[in-house]
Amino acid sequence: MSKYVLLRHRDIPDIKELKVYQDQGGFKAFKQAVTSLDPGQVTEIVKASGLRGRGGAGFPTGVKWSFMDQNSWPHYVVANADESEPGTFKDREIIEENPLQFLEGVAIGSYAVGAQAAYIYLRGEFWQLAEFLDGKINELEKAGLLGENLFGTEYSLKIHTHLGAGAYICGEETALLESLEGKRGQPRLRPPFPPSYGLYGKPTVVNNVETFTNIPLILENGADWYRNLGTEDSAGVKVFSLSGRVKKPGNYELPFGSTYRELIFEHGGGIINDAQIKAIMPAGASSSILRASDEVLDTPLEYASIRKLGSDVGSGSVIVIDETISMDWVIKKTIDFFQHESCGKCTPCREGTYWMSHLTRQIHSGKKTEEQIQLLYDVATNIQGKCLCALGEFSVMGVLTSIDRFPQDFGREPKGSDQG
Repeated sequence: MSKYVLLRHRDIPDIKELKVYQDQGGFKAFKQAVTSLDPGQVTEIVKASGLRGRGGAGFPTGVKWSFMDQNSWPHYVVANADESEPGTFKDREIIEENPLQFLEGVAIGSYAVGAQAAYIYLRGEFWQLAEFLDGKINELEKAGLLGENLFGTEYSLKIHTHLGAGAYICGEETALLESLEGKRGQPRLRPPFPPSYGLYGKPTVVNNVETFTNIPLILENGADWYRNLGTEDSAGVKVFSLSGRVKKPGNYELPFGSTYRELIFEHGGGIINDAQIKAIMPAGASSSILRASDEVLDTPLEYASIRKLGSDVGSGSVIVIDETISMDWVIKKTIDFFQHESCGKCTPCREGTYWMSHLTRQIHSGKKTEEQIQLLYDVATNIQGKCLCALGEFSVMGVLTSIDRFPQDFGREPKGSDQG
């Protein structure tokens, strides 16, 4: 048996091929679900496993499925393959190398919530992956594993791919749904949430690629098996996309409860030129930035522990910064990104990211003054809590935590040794 749950292609060559995948037990879990379990039982197994969404928010997957409005039909499932968070590249590897496990997860999730149509929303640059998945879906239909009256039952399922236009905002689930409906990709006001009002105004579950890929082995091996892989707070495994100033960037599948020290130094090979590690961005550009103290490096990689540090697991994109990098450059890069990707629907994000971009460019150019730094801090603070979706909230995290935790990079005197 593979030592991996998600990146099984690293142990099992050609698992992307249907015969190889079926030889490894592929689609037995889906068949068992459709022929032996009712949808509610599948949802309860996923709920008992403790699986959380892997797209960033970390919301319990089975709980989300249980929220589907049973008084409104049809139901839909959408797989979020928009993967546009800077520093995140795990979903692409899963789709390229272990696509059938992902598609089986989508199929099981669709059965669990009573959906007979599922959509895979891919970022615009993934057009080759869309063609690849279309080929796999066609192969599954010919094999009788997708389509009409599956396994001799009344359950039918069609899976479709849909390409976005390369907009970061469409990683937000309601903007994704707007885009999928052919509208401008801008977030909706919530509530209502997608499980009651989603695609075409009907109940919809939106989950990340990595989330769905966990599902087949959870059904095959049981909820207790999966829960025991991680910690009490964070069940199972997580693929961490490690990048930045490390010797061996890449995707690393680890059980929750591993540490940043293990990820960066054992798997990532340490820091380039053996420089001193300075900071960690635990969730890509969306992160609160952590100062790389011993306490941080030895913190278990799990949702609760990282939140205690003032950051989050997010999508698992861990960007490492060393002593050669100044934080004013880091926030200039991140703010330029958020300013470019703001959809412009709400004023605090539209105007605030533009203003922050202007200020960070001036500060990084060497013209920084205390007044500019304080103004940048004030603008970021006034954006917080006032945006329609998380993009505006994310845009300020690096700014506020960099100024608070790395004051020397902004010509300020250090205030203390804590994280902020």
